[in-house]
Amino acid sequence: MEKRTFVDGLTEYEIDFINQIDSFYIASFGENQYPYIQHRGGPKGFIKVIDDTSIGIVDFTGNRQYITAANISKNPNVSLILLSYPLKARLKIYAKAEVVEIGKNPGLYELLKPERYKNKPEWMLTFRISAYDWNCPQHIVPKYTLEEIEELLKPQKEYIEQLEQEIKKLKAI
Repeated sequence: MEKRTFVDGLTEYEIDFINQIDSFYIASFGENQYPYIQHRGGPKGFIKVIDDTSIGIVDFTGNRQYITAANISKNPNVSLILLSYPLKARLKIYAKAEVVEIGKNPGLYELLKPERYKNKPEWMLTFRISAYDWNCPQHIVPKYTLEEIEELLKPQKEYIEQLEQEIKKLKAI
């Protein structure tokens, strides 16, 4: 798989995938030379494509440890894993990360901020993509959010409601 790594920029396929993601994992490196892996999440589409070689997010207040941000300030090399359980798809990205203060680039903030997300933004993280690759889906077990399950069950619920109405009509006869 490593030999199939892409470096020429994101295609429409990767962009569509990124727009559907609601979380990812980021690995940064600390001064102790060990990787530090942290989860980032938000509403679907919170990861924004800036251009075909850059993506970014608004980073919201979390546990206030700031380990990833501190690591990036010393070493910008990061790895991102974007995973879609329903699609059984995993996109691995190597990138140079940067912490950007909101006040220093309000235009970028307007591009990156998620709509109707009620958490406190602290700064932005941008990722200049060095390479990316799709990993093997073989061992990804499909998992679904409550919203995805409700959407999948919608036709079944509508059909049940229709049948219940028909039963009421038949009992009334």
